[in-house]
Amino acid sequence: MLTDLQRVLNTYWQQFLYISPKLLIAVVVLLLALLIAKRLSSLLGGKLRAKSHDPLMADFLTRFSKWALILAGVVLAMEVVGLYTMVGGLLAGAGLSAFIVGFALKDIAENFLAGVVLAFNRPFRIHDTVQIKDLIGKVEDLSLRTTLIKTFDGKHIFLPNAMVLREPLINYTRDGYIRQDFLTTVELGPDGNSQHAADLLLHYVRANQHVESGEPHTPYVILEKAGATTADLRTYFWTYSEDYRRGTLELKSELMRGVKDRLSEQSYSVQTVAQ
Repeated sequence: MLTDLQRVLNTYWQQFLYISPKLLIAVVVLLLALLIAKRLSSLLGGKLRAKSHDPLMADFLTRFSKWALILAGVVLAMEVVGLYTMVGGLLAGAGLSAFIVGFALKDIAENFLAGVVLAFNRPFRIHDTVQIKDLIGKVEDLSLRTTLIKTFDGKHIFLPNAMVLREPLINYTRDGYIRQDFLTTVELGPDGNSQHAADLLLHYVRANQHVESGEPHTPYVILEKAGATTADLRTYFWTYSEDYRRGTLELKSELMRGVKDRLSEQSYSVQTVAQ
């Protein structure tokens, strides 16, 4: 038994001595690939950011080039050792190659391809406010696998690129402007004339410096419902949407409070001011 064990260990040692130069070369190749990938991707990223107006595309291409070079180095190192051809041949001969690779890398490949489509299609830019399903927030980053969104309550959510590509996406800031509205229920005087109240509403909204007044983004007020002594007036206004929180939440709240105060000053009884 000891003789057999010694013979097996000696065989393994001889094989190790035979393959050790290849292993050393493979390690050197892999280290060089990592170094070259880091340097070239940094160089490419710097040039892309300097010439491109789209940092999202520049960052994505930088990451893509880095990982492509690393993958090429890994494949080359496996070729040097002889593992790539051997393992590939064994798996192909067993009929397991397509199944194992396809099953293990399905989600990774799907999200990677979705990331490529998102990077070139560009349904959003960095810092755009988007909604995907029930999630609303600013786009912070697009990687090879995920899209990073920061919600308004400070949460960082990493969404798979495939989900972002598959689900309907609402971009609130791509156009630069967004329209908002709110409803004001006013109790009218004995004459039942709602036009004066509507004019007061419109004048107040137009006076706000954050409300757009130029064509085609002019504010307006419509009579949505008229009762015997009340009128439902809906006010529509446009605002610049780069800062979505300011343009939709804070500004609307400010206008709704101000409208109620202004109408009350003019002896109107405001029943409700709602979205």
